[in-house]
Amino acid sequence: MAALASCCDARRAGHLWRVRIEDVDEPRARADAADDILRTLARYGFRWDGAVEAQSRRTARYEAALAQLVAAGRAYPCACARRALASAPVGASGERIYPGTCRAGVPPALAARPQRAWRVRVDDAVVAFVDRLQGPQRQDLARDVGDFVVRRADALFAYQLAVVVDDAEQGVTEVVRGADLLASTPRQIHLQRLLGLPTPTYLHVPVAVDASGEKLSKQTRAPPLPDDPLPALLAAWRFLDQPAALARPASVDAFWRHAFAAWTPARLPPVAMLPAPR
Repeated sequence: MAALASCCDARRAGHLWRVRIEDVDEPRARADAADDILRTLARYGFRWDGAVEAQSRRTARYEAALAQLVAAGRAYPCACARRALASAPVGASGERIYPGTCRAGVPPALAARPQRAWRVRVDDAVVAFVDRLQGPQRQDLARDVGDFVVRRADALFAYQLAVVVDDAEQGVTEVVRGADLLASTPRQIHLQRLLGLPTPTYLHVPVAVDASGEKLSKQTRAPPLPDDPLPALLAAWRFLDQPAALARPASVDAFWRHAFAAWTPARLPPVAMLPAPR
């Protein structure tokens, strides 16, 4: 559904639509997952512009961005283990707020721990932006998140830094994605400002949940997409509350012709989560 919304939004505006494989968490990435994703998109009639970028091949760019942050005094090493932060307060986004343990240097009690993550200082940054669907957003980073990780202790780069670097290098002007990522957007805008990068516009569309309120995903054992694309495309279109065609499209190509012409962001349900489409 996120792919459907972003593709329609791009085509309706006469823009390019990019596909990026966000496999920065390499230990969790299956070797065949990217090919499966691309084959599924193609079978469902998605057509993307330009080469497909993969984050696993872009580590040097992220290293350069981190080096820029460190040189500016905006990032610092952190020796805190995740379990040590389990008692930290929970912010508005549902995440633990980093208490600043290593902000002034790694404490002697943690010096023997060899692993080091890298965190970005948020100081007194308050980030406000207007989402095209969810409306005005405002986050006090110190109060709601704290200094956040841009490179993990296992040396893998965090999603926050990777997408900021990738969006800027690919010339992304509009981001359309699931509303489950809305709370992380202020961190990305903070990084864009620190790195002197442009800020895209954002549109966070509803995500589907199962009967227990969990987002549909492999982790929640959601079924895979069916081999027949048309019923699933129509279900996703209805889920996004988009205008129905006068007659049921007879083919995938007919669906896409209608979708590109009829796409209306103003009709999107202005909520973060909705029941799974039928």
